[in-house]
Amino acid sequence: MTLVAGVDSSTQNCKVVIRDAETGRLVRSGRAGHPPGTEVDPARWWEALRAAIAEAGGLDDVAAIAIAGQQHGLVALDAGGRVIRPALLWNDTRSAAAARDLASEVGAEDYARRTGTVPVASFTASKLRWLRDREPDHAAAVAAVALPHDWLTWRLRGHGPAGSPLGPDLDALVTDRSDASGTAYWNPATGDYDLELFERALGHPAILPRVLGPCDRAGTVAGTSTVVGPGAGDNAGGALGLGAGSGDVVVSIGTSGTVFAVTGHPTRDESGTVAGFADASGLFLPLIATLNAARVLDAVARVLDVDHEELGRLALEAPPGSNGLVLLPYFEGERTPNLPDATATLFGLTLASTNRPSLARAAIEGMLCGLTDGFEAVRGQGVESDRVLLIGGAAQNTAVQRIAAQTFALPVVVPEPGEYVADGAAVQAAWVLTGERPSWKVSIAAEPTPDHRLVIREQYARYAVSPRADAP
Repeated sequence: MTLVAGVDSSTQNCKVVIRDAETGRLVRSGRAGHPPGTEVDPARWWEALRAAIAEAGGLDDVAAIAIAGQQHGLVALDAGGRVIRPALLWNDTRSAAAARDLASEVGAEDYARRTGTVPVASFTASKLRWLRDREPDHAAAVAAVALPHDWLTWRLRGHGPAGSPLGPDLDALVTDRSDASGTAYWNPATGDYDLELFERALGHPAILPRVLGPCDRAGTVAGTSTVVGPGAGDNAGGALGLGAGSGDVVVSIGTSGTVFAVTGHPTRDESGTVAGFADASGLFLPLIATLNAARVLDAVARVLDVDHEELGRLALEAPPGSNGLVLLPYFEGERTPNLPDATATLFGLTLASTNRPSLARAAIEGMLCGLTDGFEAVRGQGVESDRVLLIGGAAQNTAVQRIAAQTFALPVVVPEPGEYVADGAAVQAAWVLTGERPSWKVSIAAEPTPDHRLVIREQYARYAVSPRADAP
C-alpha cells in the first residue's frame, strides 16, 4: 500500500491526514494548534506542522506530501531567509485603507483585468502596501515574499535561515496557481506575476515564489525521498478534497465563510465582490469570503447560554423569518460586503420577536443570508450551479441544514464531516506521485428536503448592504 500525506495549515490548527494513495482510505492522522490572533510568528506554524506529523506517525513510510494553507497571509523574508516580522494573516483588517489606495491608484476595472481581483484588506498586496506605509524599515528589508503554505513547503524541503539543512536559498521558494491568485499581483488568465503591481504595493522588487503546475514536484522532504507537491490555498484544497466539479457550488461555514465553484473560464468582477481565483487543478475558482460565519452562532449561543445543539433546537421553534427579527452579522467587520469597520446590528425587535427561539433562528438566518448573497454573486459570474455542497463544522447542525434548504434556491447536499482541505492536499500528493489525479469517494451525511422560503432573504435584504454597493 502506497501512502500519501495531506496538510491543512489553517488559521486555528495544523491537520495532517495520511491516506492510501489508491483508495483514499484514512490510515492515520494528527493535529496541533496554532496561536490565536491576526498576526503570528511563522515559526509557530513550523512547530505545529512537525508536531502534527509526529502525532500522525511520521513520514518514514509516506511516499508524497503536499501542504494546503490559509490564503493571503504575508510572510516577509530578508536576504538571510529570516522572517522580518510576524506574518499578517488573511483576517487582519488593518490594511483596509491600503487596499483602497491600491484600487484607487490602478482603477478597479484595470485591477480586475490584470489579476481577476480588486484589492481588499485580506489580500497580500494590501498587506505589502500597509507594510510599506506603516513599517518602512521592515519593508525596505524584504528580499522575498511568501505565503503561509509556500513558506512551510520551503522549510519542509530543508530551506530556511542559517542552520537549516539547505540554507536560505530564496530562489527555491515555490507556490501554486491557486495561492498565487490570492495575492492580487498574479494573473490567473496568463499565469504570470504582474511585477508592476507587486512593486507598487511593496515599493521595490523582491523574489517571488516560482508557480508550479497542479502535479509538479516541488522537491523532497529534507534528508528523505518523500516527494513534496506544490501545495494549494485552503479553498482550492477543499475543492480537490470534495471532488467538486461543474455544477457544484461549495458553501463552507468555518471561522470564516466561503462560497466558491470550479469553472473552466477565468472570471473578473470589477466591483471586487467575487475574487477571480485559480483552482489547484488547472481551472478557476471564483470565490467570495465572509469574515463572520460560525462565530456568529458562537456569539449568540453565548448570549443565550446554550451549546450549538440547543441553539439549533431553539431556532427550529421559530418560523422562517424569525418573527421579523433580522441579524446583520458583521461582528468583526466584514469582507463581503467590504465593511472592515462595521459591527453587527439586530433589527425588528418587537414584543412578538423578543424571545430566545427568534434570536437563535435570526443568528442562523443572518449567517446563511450573508453567504447566500455571496452565492448569488458567484453565480452572476456565469458559473453553472446545480447544487450546494454545504461543509464546515456548523454544516452538521440539523437546524443549519434545514434552514439552508429554506435559504438557498438550489438543492443542498451535506457531505460527511471531514478534513477536506487536508484531503485535497493528499489528493494532490497522490497526483504528483503517480501523474494521475485520483478520484476518491466522498460520503454524504444529509440531503435536507428543498423548502425555499422567500421571506428569509426578503427580510434580510431590507437591512443588508449589497455586496456591490461599496465597490471601489
